[in-house]
Amino acid sequence: MFSQNNTSFMPEEDLLYTILADMKRTVGEYTTATTESNCPSVRQMFTDLTNDTLRLQGDLYRLMSQNNMYSTSSKALRIDLDKQIQEARKTQHECQQFIQQKSSSAGGYGQPMHQQGQPTHQNNPYYM
Repeated sequence: MFSQNNTSFMPEEDLLYTILADMKRTVGEYTTATTESNCPSVRQMFTDLTNDTLRLQGDLYRLMSQNNMYSTSSKALRIDLDKQIQEARKTQHECQQFIQQKSSSAGGYGQPMHQQGQPTHQNNPYYM
């Protein structure tokens, strides 16, 4: 990997960009694994891995940006960001209403959704 004079096999900027791109790909794969997990403890593990990788990716991006190794696109307008956030929240609210409606119409067979802050492993045979 290194030559005798301790120089890298590729420029540092290229290496960091490759790592950054790989981290972006990994986050996508972890997200897919999270959404496809049936076992709550496995789902939580992939959620934690996703969050840790996002933090690390953000740290690497900031480091690269501070060292002028990563050029960013032009800044987004605040009004455009607010519109996207509002649309995402509306979609999330509609999904929550749909789930609640379908859960309540399932009668005794529906299981309540876990509320934030409650442990997901209580009375769960899959919890490790």
